[in-house]
Amino acid sequence: MKQIVNGRILTPNGWLENGSIIIDGNKIAEVSNNNTPLENAEIIDAKGCDIVPGGIEMHVHGGGGRDFMEGTEEAFRVAVAAHMHYGTTAIYPTLSSSTVPMIEAAIETTEKLMAEPDSPILGLHLEGPYFNMKQAGAQIPEWIKAPVKEEYEYLLNKTNCIKRWDEAPELEGSIDFIKCCREHGTLPSIGHTRAKYHEVKAANEAGMTHATHFYNAMPVVYKNREFKEAGTVESILTEQNMTVELIADGIHVPPVMLKMVYQIKGVERTALITDALAGAASNETTAFDPRVIYEDGVCKLADRSALAGSIATMDRLVRTCVQQADIPMEDACRMISETPAKIMGVYDRKGSLEKGKDADIIMFDKNQELTFVMAMGKVVRQD
Repeated sequence: MKQIVNGRILTPNGWLENGSIIIDGNKIAEVSNNNTPLENAEIIDAKGCDIVPGGIEMHVHGGGGRDFMEGTEEAFRVAVAAHMHYGTTAIYPTLSSSTVPMIEAAIETTEKLMAEPDSPILGLHLEGPYFNMKQAGAQIPEWIKAPVKEEYEYLLNKTNCIKRWDEAPELEGSIDFIKCCREHGTLPSIGHTRAKYHEVKAANEAGMTHATHFYNAMPVVYKNREFKEAGTVESILTEQNMTVELIADGIHVPPVMLKMVYQIKGVERTALITDALAGAASNETTAFDPRVIYEDGVCKLADRSALAGSIATMDRLVRTCVQQADIPMEDACRMISETPAKIMGVYDRKGSLEKGKDADIIMFDKNQELTFVMAMGKVVRQD
């Protein structure tokens, strides 16, 4: 039995002052108004910090010098551990556009690690390869194509671990792909796209309700001769039920735009992601993809034609929102926990500090610096 005391607790009803969290094994046994230390409990002193739900990483390619595209158990373990140290307590390893054998290797590793007790891995996220070549960004162009029905049906029938798959809905065969994903319990997400409003709307109606790294690899309003045409961004903003994710490193999306999306979509439909590559939580100076360089606190293609991903960690997302975008601490924290949990369908056990939920808990000091990480009741970090 553990008891966390002496901190401000973020609950679904707001901040709880002078309370405590009681942890029994890997679950939250109670969120109490009482902060009196319990007998026979291991007391954890929050030292006045904010106690909030652990971060749920929906979109991350690697960390600690390793990339999930490697597909190996070692690479997965190193990358996951690196991000856990910085506040990620649940994770969806992400593959950029890959070949079927690469996806199969990642499936095998994901299934093995998900089966372990208290695993932080909740499923696999495929970012591609069904994308618009004109919005390829840092995706490997040789592997980009329109949806191949035999291919995606084979993979979705092979495993239950693919929880999300990103695609450009203007491509031929998209509606069938979206519906197939939904039938298999996989979240289809719009990304690396030049979809127009009618294509976004049709995709949304078919079940594509989420947008991949919003604002990145998708056009904003543009000119068609002398006339303006709504871009993918405006189309997604118009579809009220669509959720979005933002790379909140302060570089991929400028802070003023983070604030704008937060104001339009609200906490309930805005999640924060790192989209981190292997260089995150690492001293690594070279990327898995030889075309990628690390510069200006971000990943870029070497010709500087596009951003290629971030080297951010979960704690940085919170700091960026609070310190640069003037977003309240409680909302920034909800956008790394509650919102991703609801989008990915795991809010029944993760995403908030409530009795009976998994004991995934992190703490920030008054400068939004991370001081503590607990995942499934196990202390990962305590400064």
